[in-house]
Amino acid sequence: MPSFTTKVPNLKEAGPIVDVGITVGAVVEELLKKTSQPIPPPIKTVAMIDTGATGTVIREDLVQRLNLNPVGVVMINTPSCTNLACYEYAVRIIFPGNVVADIVAIAAPLQGQHIQCLVGRDILGKGVFIYTGYVDTFTLSF
Repeated sequence: MPSFTTKVPNLKEAGPIVDVGITVGAVVEELLKKTSQPIPPPIKTVAMIDTGATGTVIREDLVQRLNLNPVGVVMINTPSCTNLACYEYAVRIIFPGNVVADIVAIAAPLQGQHIQCLVGRDILGKGVFIYTGYVDTFTLSF
């Protein structure tokens, strides 16, 4: 079972954050290969595991950097607004240890945050998340 464990100094304050790569999803990658177009390298970014998020969210500027096209629209609620229309995009999240998740992520503003991605229950539902606060670590296994 692929997994990784991350130690975060002062996990309680910083939250379960992890360095990830975000790139085009498997379908887009195959299309780019078939048309002999370059596959964009993963964008290195900081993600937070968020058990309160139904779906995975990426910051809107990552979409432009990867030149992605939307695959859908979803209405979301945030702490500051309700019924916010956001585009969805097929992406691949690459965790430490080359643990990979191909998903449809929601692009939303994450201004003022120290993260560019929220890993939601769409990914967590496929694995086991262990938060060990007294030693400032968390583990995600699939």
